[in-house]
Amino acid sequence: MKKKFKLVDLDCANCAAKMENAIKKIDGVTDANVSFMMQKMTIEADDARFDEIMQEVVRVCKKVEPDCQIQM
Repeated sequence: MKKKFKLVDLDCANCAAKMENAIKKIDGVTDANVSFMMQKMTIEADDARFDEIMQEVVRVCKKVEPDCQIQM
């Protein structure tokens, strides 16, 4: 499953790159893209575990950029 999400308060391109790298390391994620310019995130992950994976994505993103919110 591939889904797109809007990001709010993503402050810099470096944080976006860190988030993208951290998300790609999550088990079950096949691809991830975080765009600072567009303030959007695209995640492709295992359909059966997508909700569980998204909880981990939110946790990882908060660790890198505490002010950033993912609108689902």
